[in-house]
Amino acid sequence: MPWLGFGTYKADDKNSIVEVVKEALKIGYRHIDTAPFYNTEEGVGIAIKESKISREEIFLVSKVWNSDQGYEKTLQAFQTTIKKLGTNYLDLYLIHWPQPLSKETWKALEKLYKEGYIKAIGVSNFTTEQLEKLFQSIEILPMVNQVEFHPYLVQNNLIEFCKKHNIQLEAWSPLMRGKVFEIPLLKELSNKYKKTISQIVLRWDLQMGIVTIPKSTSPSRIKENADLFDFEISKEDIDKIKKLNINFRIGMDPYKVFQGQIIKD
Repeated sequence: MPWLGFGTYKADDKNSIVEVVKEALKIGYRHIDTAPFYNTEEGVGIAIKESKISREEIFLVSKVWNSDQGYEKTLQAFQTTIKKLGTNYLDLYLIHWPQPLSKETWKALEKLYKEGYIKAIGVSNFTTEQLEKLFQSIEILPMVNQVEFHPYLVQNNLIEFCKKHNIQLEAWSPLMRGKVFEIPLLKELSNKYKKTISQIVLRWDLQMGIVTIPKSTSPSRIKENADLFDFEISKEDIDKIKKLNINFRIGMDPYKVFQGQIIKD
């Protein structure tokens, strides 16, 4: 699983996402994250095909949406997803949000994993408590937990829990949908390291041991976000960024989604 991925949430339209993903692949991204909720699976599939890059070189991720959860519905949803993506397997398939039917959904993921249709299975937006409940009746532990993670939402307890159970944490919304650019400390570190604020935050993710999937539609930003491997942030500055945590969420609270509140975004 490449440490740096490319997110496709909130792309403008199918034509836009095709060009954006092709640009990301051209720059060198090989980890592409999509989901039915994003309405980008078809565009991602077209982009991969038109890029002429071997499918085996790309780490392709999608998710099962809330209304598709449950054993049989998940199996059906998976078939729809791979058809839209123009592939016959996924590298990673996630439960998008914790739901009352997540245990049944997980059984379907285990079946697909054992049959070789998915190389790795995981969850998204699961808290420590929700993971513990899932563990009670499953055979295979999640391999990944994709969660909201950024300087204002560090979730140290979740980091430690996932490390203990060998679950790789992955960050969505690592740049807080642009709000990182307003944080004075990050401006200081940008000047200190001669790197952009985006690069500081994304490099911090990697040094924290978190896979990160920034999203942009700008070719220059897509390239900038990938330029992370020629510098290192000091431990002291890593800790300073960690201390920015105020448990602030850009997206929905997993407990509220579990209770059936509608995701508005």
